[in-house]
Amino acid sequence: MSTQDNRKPGQGEVETTGHVWDQDLAEYNNPLPRWWLWGFYATVVFALVYWVLYPAWPIGDTFTKGLASVTYEQDGEEVTTHWNTRALFYRDMQTGEYAVRQRNMLEQVAGMEYAEILQDADAMSFVNAYAQGSFGTWCAACHQVGGAGVIGQYPNLRNDHWKWGGTVEQIEETLVQGRLGYMPGYRGILSDQQLDNVSAFVLSMNGYDMDPAAVEAGERIFTGTDGGCFQCHGTGGEGLESQGAPNLTNDIWGLVDVHGAADDGERQRQVARFIRNGAQREMPAFADRLSDEEIKILTAYVHSLGGGQP
Repeated sequence: MSTQDNRKPGQGEVETTGHVWDQDLAEYNNPLPRWWLWGFYATVVFALVYWVLYPAWPIGDTFTKGLASVTYEQDGEEVTTHWNTRALFYRDMQTGEYAVRQRNMLEQVAGMEYAEILQDADAMSFVNAYAQGSFGTWCAACHQVGGAGVIGQYPNLRNDHWKWGGTVEQIEETLVQGRLGYMPGYRGILSDQQLDNVSAFVLSMNGYDMDPAAVEAGERIFTGTDGGCFQCHGTGGEGLESQGAPNLTNDIWGLVDVHGAADDGERQRQVARFIRNGAQREMPAFADRLSDEEIKILTAYVHSLGGGQP
């Protein structure tokens, strides 16, 4: 049974709502602190203002756009749209303090000669910071994030041995126009024994212990008309940058996993298999994908990966 008891609390007592059950069970009145109530009212006001200014309520297949707007440039024209994170990102990339400093530094470095860039600590610091993003976007899918490449598929950019040359001018040319690497297969030209012999000769140039008779026979194939390997790789096997023909004497193998083979016999079989089948590799041109400034920054970065061939 509930009765009304409107007595005010005495010293040390708690105020009640006036509802009493069974004469001694009362409902206390503990109001929330005033600061908490005002904070709650403030969040309500904030929500109402937010709903008016920003995209908020879904309506069918669309939503309320809000009154707030963002203005940015696109293709040389000023565009104003309702507030959204994409438009805000475009604007910040054009007018934000960091974006402006980055653009100014990009123009400054792009106006320097390569020799200046490579010797300037601040310029190279910017190159490393800026080009890592470009390299990750355009190059890492093939050459991997650190530029180490993939044996049998894509060249290692970190060892300062470049098929097409490692000077900044040659690297820039590679980025601008791309490269087409091709080695014909000798499946129908050389017999299996001849393939084994020329493989033995190539491996012997790198210090591997091969059968002397096979090496001698392989050298005749390498430097003769049967194989004609010297036409691209040179009579000493040093390679020819103008053709993208690698140096065969430095024990660096980009397309054959010689170092991963179990023994010399397996190495010889792998090299023979590669000569039999040949290879064709293409690197796309980036002249139509990157600006001149971006290519210059990326060139300096890739050059630094390899240790800096003059």
